[in-house]
Amino acid sequence: MTFLRTRCVSRAPAMRIVALLCATLGTQTSCSRTAATDPRVVSEWVHSLYGAIRVERLSPPVASRLSAYVFTALYAGLAAAHPALPALDGALNGIPVLPRAADASSVDATVVAMAAERVVVDSLMREGLATTRAQLARLADSLVTARVTGGLSADRRARSDSLGRRIGLAIVAWSNTDGFAGTRGRPYVPPVGDGLWYNDAPATIYATQNLSGASEFVALDNPANQQRTSNVSERGLIMSRPKAAGAKTMPAANMAGATEPYWREVRPFVLTAWNACPIPDALPYATDSAAPLRAMARAVVDAKASLTPEQKTIAYYWADNAGESGTPVGHWLSIAGQMISERHLDADAAARLVLATAISQADAFIAAWGYKYQYNLLRPRTYIRRVMDSTWEPLIPTPPFPEHPAGHSTQSSAAATVITALIGATPFTDSTSISIGHSVRHFPSFQAASEEAGMSRIYGGIHYPSGNSAGLTLGRCVGAKVAAAIGASSSKAGAP
Repeated sequence: MTFLRTRCVSRAPAMRIVALLCATLGTQTSCSRTAATDPRVVSEWVHSLYGAIRVERLSPPVASRLSAYVFTALYAGLAAAHPALPALDGALNGIPVLPRAADASSVDATVVAMAAERVVVDSLMREGLATTRAQLARLADSLVTARVTGGLSADRRARSDSLGRRIGLAIVAWSNTDGFAGTRGRPYVPPVGDGLWYNDAPATIYATQNLSGASEFVALDNPANQQRTSNVSERGLIMSRPKAAGAKTMPAANMAGATEPYWREVRPFVLTAWNACPIPDALPYATDSAAPLRAMARAVVDAKASLTPEQKTIAYYWADNAGESGTPVGHWLSIAGQMISERHLDADAAARLVLATAISQADAFIAAWGYKYQYNLLRPRTYIRRVMDSTWEPLIPTPPFPEHPAGHSTQSSAAATVITALIGATPFTDSTSISIGHSVRHFPSFQAASEEAGMSRIYGGIHYPSGNSAGLTLGRCVGAKVAAAIGASSSKAGAP
């Protein structure tokens, strides 16, 4: 129930947030003076960014990069005024020495963090929808207003805002050196060969999205960006908010194309290189009855043919499709956000947990996408329809990028490894997807949840078991490196 109440806060007007924070903190301090940093400063950004990723219809790799920089800014802002939080220079590749307050008592951590966030969000999301940018700006303003109402002086606020802006500008400058710009607008022609991936998803998957804040109809020539007037309603024109074609920094997912074929050129945050964690090779292409790849395809066919209701639920629960959800990135950040209240983390531990989760996913996508486009292995749908059953279709749509390794498995395993390292192996309840129609799910551990996420892609018919296994292996390696870099051993101080 704590999570549900917190989610409502992010949608409330500024003064409602102020009133709630003051009422909550009133047992410890009067609202006539400022109190300690509230960990909900972190969880509110988790919830709001999930919604932004969903409405902006971002692909998972782009969403992971955005999240990593957003939560680096949040962490760095808090760390600037919280001496107990370690600096990030030396922990993240190429990051400069970020400004910190000489006297922590002279600034307010929340205001510093919000100022840093505003600068980073304004830069990285400059092509985002106006409504998205306004929502995030209102969140930042609301959290600052709460501090002012709590007794923050004008001088201290001004010093905090100035420090936060300097931190934000440094992070933006750092982000501009990560190679992302060089991956924009480059044409990609998939290599041709019997065992190589190409996007053969049927046209029907492009026009069946549910009406939501994200979209009502998508056109085949550029499904993320355009609408055809013959297929839209008055309600759809209001709700769909199509994005401009040609967006570079915030492109919407394009199911008709190839998602981020050059993503391995983006600088990792912790990994020394995109291939720093080795994985088993993709299975060689062969169609004879004894071929290992055919056995993998048969496992996918058999899994779909014998799906139980629970397995269907799992497939849909973890689908996290771009444009319909916050993608796997938002899902695992949401899980981390829920742990803030469930484990009663303080603001420092909350910031570290969410930062490590975001960084683990960003590096997981860089690594997974590097291998995907190195091997360019064809998807089960292509193999099965060519070799085994020309009418076969997967349970959920096949995404537009190669097979090996499974991206869901990689990033879920990476996130689970980091969360486990920071707060321990513990049962938990995930309520991330109740807003899009799913019931809560209960898991004995974070690793168990990541393994279920990996299996969901086999149930869904879009990955071979070998791709799932390779992804889980890759994710564990990435997660372990990120946990070591962010400092897992000292993060448990915020938990009881």
